[in-house]
Amino acid sequence: MNATGSIIGNENRKHVKNNEFIFYLLGVFFYTTMTGMIGSNRNAYLVNVLRLPEEQTSLFNVLTAVIPFVLNFFIVMYIDGRKMGKGGKFRPIAMLVVVPMAIVMMLSFWAPPGLSGTILMIYVVTLSVLWAVMCTFGNSINMVANVMTPNLKERDQVLSFRSISSAVGNSAPVVILLVIGLIWSKDNEALVNAVSGTSIRSVEGLQYIISAGLCGVVGVITVLAGMKMVRERTVYTAEKKNPLLGFKDIVTNKHAWTIIFSEFLKSFRGISTYMEAFIAAAVLGDISKKILFVLPVGIGTAVGMLIINFLLKKFDARQLYIASGIYSLCANCMAFGVGFAYFKTGNAILQVVFIVFLFLIGLQFGASNLLPSMFQADVLEDIEVKTKKRFDASFPFVIGIGTLISGTIASAVAPLLLYGEGSIIGYIQPTDLVPNPVQSLETKIVLLFFYTIVHGIMMFLAGVPFFFYKLTGEKKEEVHNRVLEIRKQNEG
Repeated sequence: MNATGSIIGNENRKHVKNNEFIFYLLGVFFYTTMTGMIGSNRNAYLVNVLRLPEEQTSLFNVLTAVIPFVLNFFIVMYIDGRKMGKGGKFRPIAMLVVVPMAIVMMLSFWAPPGLSGTILMIYVVTLSVLWAVMCTFGNSINMVANVMTPNLKERDQVLSFRSISSAVGNSAPVVILLVIGLIWSKDNEALVNAVSGTSIRSVEGLQYIISAGLCGVVGVITVLAGMKMVRERTVYTAEKKNPLLGFKDIVTNKHAWTIIFSEFLKSFRGISTYMEAFIAAAVLGDISKKILFVLPVGIGTAVGMLIINFLLKKFDARQLYIASGIYSLCANCMAFGVGFAYFKTGNAILQVVFIVFLFLIGLQFGASNLLPSMFQADVLEDIEVKTKKRFDASFPFVIGIGTLISGTIASAVAPLLLYGEGSIIGYIQPTDLVPNPVQSLETKIVLLFFYTIVHGIMMFLAGVPFFFYKLTGEKKEEVHNRVLEIRKQNEG
């Protein structure tokens, strides 16, 4: 057997132990529960609890997209420039940042009494920027999956289950909110009077801060335990590189541009995800019941990932991603049709059918959550072959340039579409006198349009760039085998 064959044969063995794998997935699950707690809940908190006008909410979304992006430019250079110590390259970062993350998460749903106007705006923007910066560091827990094993199949398996764990963990906060919502109803007059005028401001605010506290405590424990158990096995060169040159190496890689264009288009779906909490409140009367929307989608996402894992044995990731975009457009259009008919007739059977379609929509999330992480891992290796360097943090940052543009546009436009004078949707904000305002039929239908059809269009467009993606099949395996050779040379 030649040297290359010996290397490949050695690296094709199993490296990740079962207990290491389980603890890692638990850490990822509850880390994503923390990030999922902020998600769309913060949008609802600003509108329903702090009751910011639509112009301020739009400005908030722009500032909290642009400022962290500028800061992240320096953060990712630091992460990629770190030497790999005894504890690894990414594990120590995740362990250090998780406690401050939990604290900032809770503060994100609490505002000191008396704050209003510009001072309140500065407060919420500052907290949001801190949260975004910590998430950049915290994302190191996801990077660990790329370096736990040199075995290509085992790496893809770790990435697959990491994505499944993340998807389910992201939906977990809606369950917590539902339980707390059942315990403390927004219509509880005594509780309304107790929290009104305080730093919590409303019963909905109380639900958020308790949920954030629970997510934070469990998240800290599991992330620390998970990072304690895992090992990083990828060998990095010890030679110090100019991190600025890394950005050039990335943007000159043609495979990287496929992902950049795709993620740019996909991030316009932020308009749809922004509407999730509000359509739940409009249709169900209480934002804590958002689980009736999120749970079918979440279950569909988990099932979709399992289906994708099975289909990867027969088709390559590129084919599946393109097909999933076409499927998403069809499923979302049919879901809108069913939802429209339900709003018009109030037929309970149509309501059940609509929930089924939410599950079918979720199946596509299985592809959009799982496959991009595989594409990124493959492109990282392609860049490593060409440059002898790895850019685990810088590559997502470069991808983020495109998502910053589209995501900022989406987050700036969404509040203006949703509520306020001249808005297309016409969502009515809660007040102290009317905590659960009744939304019009037209409002519900337009909300549904943005929640379904706009999402389907964006996912379809996200698949189009992959018609030109060639890093699959034998080409992918060839690149990986070359990477193994390079890493062995680094060890020597």
